[in-house]
Amino acid sequence: MLSVLKIKNLALVDDLTWELGDGLIGVTGQTGAGKSMIVGALKLILGERANHDLIRTGESSCTVEAIFQLNSNLAQVNELLEETGLEPCEEDQLVLKRVFGSGNKQFVNCSPCTLSVLKALGNHLVDLHGPHEHQSLLSQDRQLAMLDAYAKAGKQRQAYLDAYRAWQGKVNEIEEFRSLRQATDQEIDLLRFQVDEIAAAALEVSQISAMEQRYSIAQNGAKLVDHAQDAQKAVNSAVANLTEAQRSLSDLEKLDPETGKFLEGFSSARMEIEELDSSLKDYTETLEIDPAELVQMEHRIDEIEGLKRKYGQSIEDVLEYESNARTRLESIDGREEELERLAEEEQAALEAVKESGAALGKLREKAAPKLAKEIAGHLEDLGFKQSVFEIEIEQTEEPQPKGFQTVDFLFGPNPGEPVKPLRVIASSGEMSRVMLAVKSALADQDQIPLMVFDEIDANVGGEIAGAVGKKMAALGTRHQVVAITHMPQVAALAHFHYLVTKEVENKTTHSRLEEVDGKTRLEELARMLGGGGDEAIALAEKLLSGK
Repeated sequence: MLSVLKIKNLALVDDLTWELGDGLIGVTGQTGAGKSMIVGALKLILGERANHDLIRTGESSCTVEAIFQLNSNLAQVNELLEETGLEPCEEDQLVLKRVFGSGNKQFVNCSPCTLSVLKALGNHLVDLHGPHEHQSLLSQDRQLAMLDAYAKAGKQRQAYLDAYRAWQGKVNEIEEFRSLRQATDQEIDLLRFQVDEIAAAALEVSQISAMEQRYSIAQNGAKLVDHAQDAQKAVNSAVANLTEAQRSLSDLEKLDPETGKFLEGFSSARMEIEELDSSLKDYTETLEIDPAELVQMEHRIDEIEGLKRKYGQSIEDVLEYESNARTRLESIDGREEELERLAEEEQAALEAVKESGAALGKLREKAAPKLAKEIAGHLEDLGFKQSVFEIEIEQTEEPQPKGFQTVDFLFGPNPGEPVKPLRVIASSGEMSRVMLAVKSALADQDQIPLMVFDEIDANVGGEIAGAVGKKMAALGTRHQVVAITHMPQVAALAHFHYLVTKEVENKTTHSRLEEVDGKTRLEELARMLGGGGDEAIALAEKLLSGK
């Protein structure tokens, strides 16, 4: 339930802290006193876009804060918080805060969040109804959800939804495959040409690298021969000089044995130089490339460069292109078999949808007349003594996201007139009472803890107003109900009664909210009854006593 609502600088409210209890909470006050501030504050805290005109004159920002004490919906709220990356509630308490003006901020349990998070949380926290806010009741999808809730078909509804999504996935897969299947003959021919062209080139990275290296040598053959021959001449000259040097050192050793150390290592050095001479000779012979081989290498290089221009900057890119083209071609060539496989899977998924849809449909067919009868009973209590309420279920040939049925709530307020869908009923007074009747019938299934009724008792009075109050009080035994009302019959049945007043201090207008009880409550009920005399007081006492 909503345990605390704090409002600061909203319209005529400068600073308000409202602590709420259980049951039916009545809020009354003269027209223009500021009763709408409660609804406005709740809409803001639940993610409605802020109108800066709501900020109190002379102030730069407005703050609304709400504290909810959670119970049956704690798990759902914590799951939503977890999905959005927010911390779960501590001690079953949810704290929401909204600040707008010079800077717009919103918080959940003291952590920043987006407006969409507040809106999502609002779906689990507050059910708000005003004299012109019946769109949810007029929606056939919402009516179907109400019927499913009454039928306690939550598991069956989820099972159907899971099966439906799985079937839709197969349908989409087939559609995507069929678009692939429509590849043109030109595309197939092109793919085959590309695969054959690249495959015919027999590209091997290591072999091509070696060939490119040999081709580079062949292109520079003349220069390489010249350099090798020059080096060979120098080496030959070095060998001759070493021979002469060795002879002179031998003669020196004969005359002075101590010089023999100069010859150490001389022989090995000479051998290495002679081996270098032999290597240069062999290398020069390898540079003699057959002109025909050179032409063949040129053709091969041209072929490879042509493939690179078409399919990629490197041999690896070309080979990857071939692999992708081959895969695409194989997928097209095997499309008939693949389509047949997908069609079988889609049919199996459709059968699962039909099976789960049939189970869900049976629950709806069984629950619809019971719910219609219960709503009709509440409508009779609310003044529609001879009205007719029916729930019409129509079968659909094709599966829909919510089943194989559509639902229409039909209402005939006057005898002798045909029943009509709720969406074509114009009277807001009638719609308010129908909505209250539906809410009363679904009170046990409705998991939203707080219901707010904003003057839905407009255009009713007398006994009907009393019946409206009794329905709200009955709802108050299962939910926390806030009723903003002009009807004394409703206010008298509230477990708590709050009065909104407007005061002028220092030429500034303020709205105040205070609980009334005892004499002050009698006086407020008397005012609502049209006066403050003894007769009005007596009638107010009678309303409070329930007689």
